[in-house]
Amino acid sequence: MNKTFSSLLLILVSSLALNSVAFAKNNYKPKKDKSLPPGLQKKEQQGKPLPPGWQKKLQKGEILDVDVYHHAKIVVPVNNKGLITVSIEGRILKLDKVTRKILDILH
Repeated sequence: MNKTFSSLLLILVSSLALNSVAFAKNNYKPKKDKSLPPGLQKKEQQGKPLPPGWQKKLQKGEILDVDVYHHAKIVVPVNNKGLITVSIEGRILKLDKVTRKILDILH
């Protein structure tokens, strides 16, 4: 009886431990780095403005899309703090060069 009780207790503890591991989820979801759709890439290459939905992404704290970044014109090159100032769609943006995070909108 003692051996059966010990085995039953071991199974119960094991199942509780496995359930707690299964419910311990990581809720961190990094932002996906989406590129522009082909149609918007073509418009941007032709110098046409981005649609309003994409223009809204040019806000302080947002990560600048990699395709938009590659088409930006450099106004002030990278400084010793790793910041760069670029011109996009008539707006002047100060960015972190590595993360492309928009730190400030100057114009």
